[in-house]
Amino acid sequence: MRDPILLLTEADLRTLVPLDMAAVDCIESAFAALATQAVAMPPILRLDIPEHRGEVDVKTAYVSGIDSFAIKISPGFFGNPALGLPSTNGMMVVLSARTGLVQALLLDNGYLTDVRTAAAGAVAAKHLARADARTAAILGAGMQAEMQLRALALVRPLTGARIWARDSAKAAALAARLQLGFPVTVAASVAEAVTGADVIVTTTPATAPILPSGAVTAGQHITAMGSDAEHKNELDPALIARARYVADRLSQTERLGELHHAIATGLAQAGAGYPELGQVVAGLVPGRSDQAQITLADLTGTGIQDTAIAALALTRARAVGAGQSFKV
Repeated sequence: MRDPILLLTEADLRTLVPLDMAAVDCIESAFAALATQAVAMPPILRLDIPEHRGEVDVKTAYVSGIDSFAIKISPGFFGNPALGLPSTNGMMVVLSARTGLVQALLLDNGYLTDVRTAAAGAVAAKHLARADARTAAILGAGMQAEMQLRALALVRPLTGARIWARDSAKAAALAARLQLGFPVTVAASVAEAVTGADVIVTTTPATAPILPSGAVTAGQHITAMGSDAEHKNELDPALIARARYVADRLSQTERLGELHHAIATGLAQAGAGYPELGQVVAGLVPGRSDQAQITLADLTGTGIQDTAIAALALTRARAVGAGQSFKV
């Protein structure tokens, strides 16, 4: 007889999986597994609904020897805030790797994706930003802008941050809401935000570069996490040629990340063998080589991150008896 299916709501999952160092460690281990273990991770399936500024991504991964895997459905409809609705939502389905039977439904409304994406930014900064990084520039004022800054503060002792967004009112509201123990201010321009910043994080759905190469100086680290579709582009492609470039998954970034645009403009080559973040985490390739180097993490989001964060949620739920079980 099949086991009951466990149903976990967003409220359950917010309690079970906060954005903390345990979440960062979980995603760090997932990156290392991608570089060192047998992982099946198919290309992202994406459905575009342009008339409503919508896109739906489906991601998954299986790590050999693990009992279960997750399939994540992640819609992003970027006109939703004008309707009073969140721009992202979704769910994860956890299945047995032995039988394929559904074990759990994680109705997270995109929360676990937000956590694992922010945690990936923290992993990138931990391994690529200077150890003495103290100031951050966040480009964007949405959910990921907030969570990326919170995650960055877990791995670097920040003393200040600046936020820039096209909507200055949203940037001001975010800066006022964040209480992180250091000042968070609003910048009037991208140049003002990034000048003197040790870490720059881009968190927008931009389709044309918002961060010019000339605004970036020696020693800075950039985490670009908004370009997760072919038409999205936050960085001047010239930055790829200037920086120590690291992909979350090279086959993805060549197709839809910031690297994709550098290849299209002739400033980078496909098949050039750029390193992946998992290789850096596992110690297989170096990260930052010196204090003056510019480092750049191109994060498009990987299915192994979803399987990892879902496994963490399910393990914790079972340990405390959270959620509702039902038979089918």
